[in-house]
Amino acid sequence: MDEQTAVAALAALAQGMRLRVFRALVGAGPEGMIPGVLAASLGVHASTLSFHLKELMHAGLVSQQRDGRNLIYRASLAQMNALLAYLTAHCCQGMACDITAAPDCSTC
Repeated sequence: MDEQTAVAALAALAQGMRLRVFRALVGAGPEGMIPGVLAASLGVHASTLSFHLKELMHAGLVSQQRDGRNLIYRASLAQMNALLAYLTAHCCQGMACDITAAPDCSTC
């Protein structure tokens, strides 16, 4: 990942509604969500959701797939992981870090 891509991703997530949309899609996992369900779960109008989804797609954080008449949106976990790797690439000046691992999702 380059700096420009990282800045675009961080800028997209630096807005409250887009962050909530992204987190909801991460929570939905590989199944993703259709816009109607996503809008209802977040309590947002479809037009507002559409705007935020477009911004997240532009930043590469969300993908869209057509399934018949429905559009399914999914969080791009590969892009999110690339962003995290970019942000931590020079952690601890190249020395091994003692970073606490995230909790195991199987216990959530």
